[in-house]
Amino acid sequence: MKAANHQVIGQTHEWLQSGRKCWLSTVVATYGSSPRPEGSMMVCSEEGHVVGSLSGGCVEEDLVEKLKNGVLAESHPQFFRYGESDEEAEQLGLPCGGHLDIVIEPLKNDERTLQDFGLLSTRLQQRKLIERVLHVSTAERHIQETDDFVPFFYDYDSRVLRQVHGPSHQLFIIGASMVTQYVAELAILLEYQVTICDPRQDMLDELDVGGVEKICAFPDDVIRDRANDAQTAIVALTHDPRIDDMGLLEAFDTDAYYIGAMGSSRTSAKRRERLLALDVSEASLARLHAPIGVPIGSKTPPEIAISILAEIIAERAKLAKNTDSSQAEQALAASI
Repeated sequence: MKAANHQVIGQTHEWLQSGRKCWLSTVVATYGSSPRPEGSMMVCSEEGHVVGSLSGGCVEEDLVEKLKNGVLAESHPQFFRYGESDEEAEQLGLPCGGHLDIVIEPLKNDERTLQDFGLLSTRLQQRKLIERVLHVSTAERHIQETDDFVPFFYDYDSRVLRQVHGPSHQLFIIGASMVTQYVAELAILLEYQVTICDPRQDMLDELDVGGVEKICAFPDDVIRDRANDAQTAIVALTHDPRIDDMGLLEAFDTDAYYIGAMGSSRTSAKRRERLLALDVSEASLARLHAPIGVPIGSKTPPEIAISILAEIIAERAKLAKNTDSSQAEQALAASI
């Protein structure tokens, strides 16, 4: 299973290799509620086959018809807005007063385009970052490797789309276990860069998860060097305090947006007592999600993994909302 945009890029590359023309569409802005965020992508072949999604409503059907009939982006990238009127928004399943802005890029199997999408597909298969820049006015495209993730951006004035593809967040897992297996697999699907740290090599060897980095070491030094940023979630999943507690002690000194530890209410209470005895402050302990996960009555490792990832996603969304609010307040203050 691949993340949505990863699948779109892979299919685009396959269609280009087979000599088929296709169109790559990207959501650049939404107004009103939307089931798809900015940066969501969809590719449409010349036969009208579609991979990916822009809205989840009738937008895709309408766009396919326009592309097949040569109404949009026949030979040149084009900006297009859905929902110019309330009537159109209602017809397409958009919220009242809302609209959807997209950029459509027509693609042919010329040598440069094949190279660009081959590089995009390869980097994503390697779970590495790669940047795509499209100048809509000139059809100029740049694909380049990068080590830094930046949020999706579309400049309406210069009509330039800039998007970094690949893992934007890291999930640092302390301990190899059956739950670790499922958490890692789900996190990869959600486009997290996954690191699993455990001093027990035999336990790491038993984990069969592709696309993760496994480090045989005690977690404290590794967290200090590799997980000390606001794009990281840290979870302790061993049930072994000699490993979990060491990792948590270091995690509290990081900027990680989520810190969680697996265990029952009783186990979590004992862990808090141990950490307080080690001079961890109440403020630091308040950051710890323990028992871990959303309370959905989970019992099996897959259910526990779903619960954990659901809570991490909720915290990540909360962080993004607070960041957007802060940026809006700063912009308002600067304009006064």
